[in-house]
Amino acid sequence: MLTWFGDIKPGHPYWWDGADMPGFPDTAPLRTDILVIGAGYTGLSAAIAAHDAGADVAVVDAALPGNGASTRNGGMFGAHPRLGWKVLADTYGEVMADAVFAEATPAMQFAKELIKKEKIQCNLYQTGRIQLAYTAAQFDAQKQLAVQVAAKSDVQVHIVERADLEREINTETYFGGIVFPEHCGIHPRKFHNGLLAAALARDILVAAHCPVTKLVYIPGGYRATTPKGIISCEKVILATNGYTPDIFRWFQRRVFPLPSYIIATEPLDPKLIDHLAPGRRMMVETRARHSYFRISPDGSRILFGGRSSMLNIDPVTAAKRLRQTMLEIWPDLSDVRITHSWTGNTGYSFSGMPRVGEQDGLHYAMGFSGSGTVMAPYLGAKAGLRAAGAPGGETAYSDTGFKTSWLHPTSHPHFLKAADIWYRTRVDHQDRHARRR
Repeated sequence: MLTWFGDIKPGHPYWWDGADMPGFPDTAPLRTDILVIGAGYTGLSAAIAAHDAGADVAVVDAALPGNGASTRNGGMFGAHPRLGWKVLADTYGEVMADAVFAEATPAMQFAKELIKKEKIQCNLYQTGRIQLAYTAAQFDAQKQLAVQVAAKSDVQVHIVERADLEREINTETYFGGIVFPEHCGIHPRKFHNGLLAAALARDILVAAHCPVTKLVYIPGGYRATTPKGIISCEKVILATNGYTPDIFRWFQRRVFPLPSYIIATEPLDPKLIDHLAPGRRMMVETRARHSYFRISPDGSRILFGGRSSMLNIDPVTAAKRLRQTMLEIWPDLSDVRITHSWTGNTGYSFSGMPRVGEQDGLHYAMGFSGSGTVMAPYLGAKAGLRAAGAPGGETAYSDTGFKTSWLHPTSHPHFLKAADIWYRTRVDHQDRHARRR
């Protein structure tokens, strides 16, 4: 018997409890100016921006709106570049690296203003985020990153030495950390609900369970075949990220789905939470497990996520692996039960950078590579403005490149099977190395 499981809800996100989406008529139009495919953060933000620029817009989704990563993520809200300045400069040049770093603050401001403007009640709190260094070398890299961020952007950042970590987290696991104090935490399902409500308030049609099974170019636009009828449109915005269907194989070869897994503990004593995480920040770590963890918005639970596997595995196996890592950090949770275990796809690009662009007449924003909570609505809006032919669609992320890899010659990421073996070997090696430090 798995005594560490409570009344487990396998596959059911904690965020879905008590946060029902708004009702909508669920119809598909016969014609629209711009058809948005995908009703997550990206697609809804794109639809809102295009509508407000004067376009007639409709949105379709293969499942329920937000059923993917938009209501399954960890609710960590920040926009600092995922790659260091030197990596970006070596890849794209110094001008491009500067532009990406400079866009971090505007992206965050856009997402916050969107929440404020649409009066979205999504438990937005400025908790700050700390990235915890698992090795001494990774802590040295964080110090370099802090210098780069301070020099190249308006993003606030500071370093926490190992001796001072007890003010942030009660564990002996890490060498230090880097703090982004402007980062926030949100309730992702409530954020998505608010975006959906904002779209519906504009009379934007949103159709659920309406996959596009065929898309054909016709003079003056496109004809999209769906189970709810054929839709004629002038332009298309693809906003599917880690859930891109087979008919868009060019995009599948450039953005591949990588599962991320999360567990939620049972409600905890507030004193225990204060003991474990006195800093009450969003927390992530640098080791290959890519663990990320936080306190729930109501302050009652620990939500713990990470890469239990690079392949799809069952919720119980994922929960077991995540719990093991959680106990390595916080042994005090050994008697705590797990009540939720779920997964969602992140859409990764081979550059590790998001991309906004146009391919064969299709506008798109995708490849957020784990940074979609802010970047998806921000870059979705950019795609919406570009499709509408409106000003304001300029972004450095239209110049980040959108390459594929020889490892991924087909539309399905078979290379992840080998990558998972490599990943597990790397995790084990890193853990052995850490024990010798």
